[in-house]
This record gives sequence, structure tokens and C-alpha cells, in this order.
Amino acid sequence: MEATPGRERLIEQFKADGLNVMFGNPGTVEQGFLDAVDAAEDFTYILALQETVAAGIADGYARATGGAALLQLHSGVGLGNGIGMLYQSLRGHTPLVVVAGDAGVRYDAMDAQMASDLVAMAKPVTKYATRVTDRHSVLRTVRRAVKIALTPPRGPVFVALPMDVLDELNSEPVLPATVPLTDVAPSPASVGRAAELLASAQRPVVLVGDGVSLSGAQNELAAVAGLLGADVYEVDSSEVNIAASHPLRRGQTGHMFGPHSKDLVGDADGVLIVGTYVFPEVFPELENPFRAGAKVIHIDLNAYEIAKNHPVDLGLAADPKQALRALAGVLDRLLSPQQRAAASARLDVRTRERAREAQAATDDGSPMAVFLKTLAERTGGDLIVFDEALTTSPLVTRYLPAERPGDYHLTRGGSLGVGFPGAVGAKLARPDRLVVGFAGDGGSMYTYQALWTAARHGIDAKFVVCNNRKYRLLDDNIAEYWRERDIPAHGFPGSFDLSHPEIDFAGLARSLGAGGMRVEKPDEAVSAVGRMLSHPGPFLVDIQI
Repeated sequence: MEATPGRERLIEQFKADGLNVMFGNPGTVEQGFLDAVDAAEDFTYILALQETVAAGIADGYARATGGAALLQLHSGVGLGNGIGMLYQSLRGHTPLVVVAGDAGVRYDAMDAQMASDLVAMAKPVTKYATRVTDRHSVLRTVRRAVKIALTPPRGPVFVALPMDVLDELNSEPVLPATVPLTDVAPSPASVGRAAELLASAQRPVVLVGDGVSLSGAQNELAAVAGLLGADVYEVDSSEVNIAASHPLRRGQTGHMFGPHSKDLVGDADGVLIVGTYVFPEVFPELENPFRAGAKVIHIDLNAYEIAKNHPVDLGLAADPKQALRALAGVLDRLLSPQQRAAASARLDVRTRERAREAQAATDDGSPMAVFLKTLAERTGGDLIVFDEALTTSPLVTRYLPAERPGDYHLTRGGSLGVGFPGAVGAKLARPDRLVVGFAGDGGSMYTYQALWTAARHGIDAKFVVCNNRKYRLLDDNIAEYWRERDIPAHGFPGSFDLSHPEIDFAGLARSLGAGGMRVEKPDEAVSAVGRMLSHPGPFLVDIQI
């Protein structure tokens, strides 16, 4: 094969792996590579004004496509800027292929300006991190990284690309990476044992996470839950794993305090865990949260998570879709008439509860409620929601419930700033769909430059600031902290307050090339939906709460 500069051959490798879009922010040590990117055909560079934003857009793009996304960062300082967002991707299992340049292998001994150990920096926030040092192994290394990123448990990978290595002639073959198939089914004997452990449960509970969504196992999950009459709680969950309207779906367990999750599962005598780890709280319960004698079964492709924190009776390293399908089949044959009747009764109870809740629900008439209700009516719910609304999320999902796979993406990882860039990436991936990103006023300001990227590249995403002029979640969390320690309630720390100076979010959006308006009254919310939907290009609505 004719030799060409490594920087050009690298682009052909990316294209062979379907990575035709690269998100990034440029730097001097990547200039030769980026020059080649500019000249490449059928290859698009999406420019962000800061690496955190580029990483967030790449994360949203990967989540919306279901595949990998390509992210370019600038050397040590750029990688440092992106690390917080890469942590989000690591915890959320987003398959990002991250590359960063450095001045060159020949300069290693000089310890010069911008010199840093990129691999050491990237390791804590990636599945795999390496540096290419020989021109004969550039493409081989990238293919390995792509394979690792896309193999469950999926996640970000990092490859450092020295400039001098990319400048050298390269004759490696351009071949697509081989990603192993992991749709493995458990043995009939292990499925039979799982069914036996669950069939006799009188208070069964199913705990699920995004492993269900990744395997496309939503229908199989609903079938197993229905056969058992089991409540379904979402644990480490940010995608649609079960329709929000399903009567057995009980919402999320706690993400902050372990005792909350323990209260939800403490009475269960049969527990099925699928595609998640238990439990993800910031302050987890250290003791086993499950009652003595409860039978616990854990199904996951990520064997590391099975029994990682708490013992289980049966762990199955298997694809959730295949395992749940097999489990439903065995349960359907195994359940006695009495057990079926008990499961049906539990389902009926939850169905009636849902009906009463829907009947009792009231509209508080707030600007946010009116906006969401109007948006739901105007769109028929046919939109993609990227949700970083945090304390406003219950209201968002009340009017825009997460029903279909791919229609809802929730923030994950614990840090702020993914909402707006995530919406940009999702819209780029799904240009045929209406995409609306929700973020708090505090979270939005981490990555507000994403609106500029949307305007520059003609990405017609929409944005909503849920503006309560504070880090409201911190108010809620410290109130819990005070209660736990019998500290009398008092004024919240001043560092949680964002009310002064006031931020003109709509004006800031306009300065970045997007449209924008502020909503203070309910009647303004109705017109805001119309303006947002009719505006040709990115548009932001700042709603006062």
C-alpha cells in the first residue's frame, strides 16, 4: 500500500469506522492534523469554543446515535478542560474516541511548554488510555481503542497522537475495527434457577439501569415485570429503559442518599437487578440494603458490577435482552395459577394507583408548567428531551414523559454542564427531530458557549433555562444534611445563590448567534413555545421560577 502521511491516513481510519464527524477545539500541536482534516472529503469538524463543550456535544451525539463519537482535545491543558465532562461519559458508558496531540516524541526529554503525561491524565476518566510512539502502529492503536470503546461496558477511550509520528509516512492498511458481538444468552440451567428464585416472591422488585436500553431490552423487561407483578425502579439510569407510563414503573431510586434507596427495596423478598450497579448514591448505604433472606439475582454484561457492593444469590454475565427473553419464557411455564393471580393483583393495584394520581394531578399555573403543557400540546410529545433540569425534572417529565427509546436523555455522572451541549449533539445526530435541552441557570452557565456552536453550524436545537437564581439542588441536599445531624435550619450558604448580578440569558443567547426570550408570566409562556418552535435555528427560553 502506498505510504501517505500518518495524519491523512488517520482520517481514513476514522472514516472506515464510521467516525465522519469530529468535535473539538484546535491547538498548535494538532495543527498539521487539523490542516489535513480541513482538506478531507466527507469529514466534518464541529468547532466548540472550549473543550468541555466539545466533550458534551460529542457525548450527546453518541447517545443519540447509539454509536461512538470522535472528540479532539488540545494537549494537556485541553484534556484538563475536558476531564470533568469525560467523567460524565465514563459513568454513563458513552463510547467516545478521544484524541489529543502533543509536540512530538522527539521533544519528550525537554520537559518544555505544555509538556504533560496525557495518558496519566486520561486514565482516571477513560476505559483505556495510550500514546502512539511509532508510525507503524497508529491505525492499529486507533482500531483497538474503537473496539474497547464499543465493547460493553462501553465508555470513553483516549489516544495521544504526537505531531512527529503523524507527520511520518504511514503504510498501514485502513480497516474497520472489529467489535465483538456480546448478545450472549445465559445457560438454560442458570435461567431456570433465576426463575425458581423469583417465582415465589410475594414482594418482588426489579432494579434496572442503562444496560437495558443498550441491549434494546425494554419489551423483555416489561414482560418479566408483568409476569412477576414486580415494581420496577431505575437505578443508574439516564435513558428509556421502561416506558414512563408503565404502571409498574416507580421512578428513580436515590442518587444522593443511600437510606432513600434502602427504604424502597428493604421489604422486597425477590430482587432482580438488570443492567446496572447497586447503588450509585453519593452517600451510599454501607450495610446490605436488602432484607435477610431476600433472593437477589443480577444480570449484566459488565461482570465487574455483579455483587460488587452487596452479595447476590445468582449472578449472570449475559446480555439483558437475551437473558430477560429467556427468563420470561421460563416464568411463563413455571408460575402456578396462584402465583399468576398474585402477580396480576399487584399489577392491578399499581394500575389503579396510576389512575388516581393522574386524576388528582393539578396544574399549578406557573410559567414553567404552562410552557411545558403548551409544548406537549403543540408537539404531541414528539420530541427528544435532553434533561439537566435537576430540581425541575419532575415537572419536565410530568408533561414530557419518557416513553420511547431515544426520546429522552437524562444527565449523569454528577457534574453540571451536559444539558445544552448534549442537546446540540443530539440534534446533530437526529436532524429530523425536535430536540429541546433543559438546564438549570447554574448548570447552563458551565457550557453556555454550546449555543455558539449550534449557531455556527446551523444546528436547530432548542434550549430552556429553568431559572431559580440558585443552585437549588444544593439547598435541598444541605437541608437533608442538617436533618441528619440535628442542625437547626438556617439560611443557605451564600455560595449557593446566583441572584446577583442577574444574568441576561436571552441577551447572552442572542450575543452567541441564537434567538432568545425571557418568560416571567404564564401568558408569556404560551407565546414563547410558538416563538421557539417557529424560529429557524437555535433558540433559548429563559423561564423564571
